[in-house]
Amino acid sequence: MVISRGAPLAGALLLAAGAAAGPARAADPVVLKLGTLAPAGSAWHELLQELARRWEVESGGRVRLRVYPGGVQGSEGEMIRKLEIGQLQAVAITDIGMHDILPEPQALSTPMLFDDAAELGCTLDRVAAPLAAALARHGYVVLQWSRVGAASFFCTGPVATPDALGARRLFAWEGDPATVDAWRAIGFRPVVLSSTDLLPALETGMVDCVGNVPLYMLTTGAFQKARYLVDLPWSWLLAGTLVRADAWERVPPELRPRLAAIARELGLRIDQAVRRLDEEAVAAMRRRGLQLVEVDREAWRDRLVRSWPALRGAAVPAPFFDEVVAARDACRAAAAR
Repeated sequence: MVISRGAPLAGALLLAAGAAAGPARAADPVVLKLGTLAPAGSAWHELLQELARRWEVESGGRVRLRVYPGGVQGSEGEMIRKLEIGQLQAVAITDIGMHDILPEPQALSTPMLFDDAAELGCTLDRVAAPLAAALARHGYVVLQWSRVGAASFFCTGPVATPDALGARRLFAWEGDPATVDAWRAIGFRPVVLSSTDLLPALETGMVDCVGNVPLYMLTTGAFQKARYLVDLPWSWLLAGTLVRADAWERVPPELRPRLAAIARELGLRIDQAVRRLDEEAVAAMRRRGLQLVEVDREAWRDRLVRSWPALRGAAVPAPFFDEVVAARDACRAAAAR
């Protein structure tokens, strides 16, 4: 919800490909340009580089992936615009940043919706097909979904209560007005900025707090300014690998199933390691001065859940929001049996 557009996260565990613009001769390789906010040198970027190597090997050099990490292609919104005009053929972006194409995925990052990663995974399995169909209607193929991590609030000073956070300036994504309204509805003070402005905003005091996953805060160094971690994971961030449908069709048809399978395999690898990566990132930041702020979790839960009415029907279409909640409830019922 307030994860940067891509909170670089964001994007980053996502694997994708598309085809180069313009007709290609039969002997020419298909060059696939992928944009992501995954920081250069991060675990996410390393997986994308592995994807590029494996796709080239698997295709016998017929498909080459060029990865543009660290937001060099702009924010997630800017990358989507480049997708639309063919400057990029694919992106690895968060479900939040995806709202410029389709708002429905953002429902999966609703604050306090899921108790744990297993519950999120079960719910995603139940709604993945309608999400894929909706993206296809917009001209995109989704190769895989994966978890980026559990988001918490990182602040420049200690924040122990929702009211204390309400007195701070909270980073919010440019281009996501419904989420901004939801934060305001529960007494928070969002400051709307581009994701690429996050670090300068923390340095200058334009914002005091940001919601993001630990690995992103570590790899970007943002925690060095926001050294107080509110000990409450309040939202899960997902990432998806999207390819323009017309670009994907340029990939030789006999290669598409295997290339998609490699993307899913690498995404699953991160999916399975997310909790460990989050814990290791927090431990590494604590060794470098990060302070953990213990909080009354129920008080925070009560405040954050009050944002749901402002999100349902505004940030996310009400029918799909309800479908996600129903899927979560079915997962809880099944786990309780």
